[in-house]
Amino acid sequence: MAVTASGSRRGVDTDHELISAARDLRCDATAQEVRLPNRPEAASAARRLTRVHLHSRWMLGAELTDNAVLLVSELVNNVLQHAGAQTFSLRIRRRRGWVRVEVRDPSRSLPCLLPVGALEPTGRGLCLVNHVSDRWGVDLLPLGKSVWFELRVTG
Repeated sequence: MAVTASGSRRGVDTDHELISAARDLRCDATAQEVRLPNRPEAASAARRLTRVHLHSRWMLGAELTDNAVLLVSELVNNVLQHAGAQTFSLRIRRRRGWVRVEVRDPSRSLPCLLPVGALEPTGRGLCLVNHVSDRWGVDLLPLGKSVWFELRVTG
């Protein structure tokens, strides 16, 4: 489901609808978000939504957009692997000098930033988020959590 600017809900099933949902995200601090199903294709949809919003709508640079897309992919993959939710949501906001991206799910289980050995096949997602983002964190919500990162907008 996507929450539109007016607060109404509608289903998001196709790529076209996902891209349209990106337009529903607003440049202000209101609670606009896009709900996505807990399915493998949701990761690519979240990446596309992030790229369309940051690069096409806000005309932000390729490096910042690429970094945001990479980090969204990591956070969404964590939800898909660990949260056990039917849906999760993606929220993208821009404030003066910053872009904030949140991935929200109904699980209250907190992610852990752990050291990962060179030969381990998984577990690098939060290390990547920690290294690439300017700030990141987790906020507990009444019904779940929000894992977020912020990237500084320069220029």
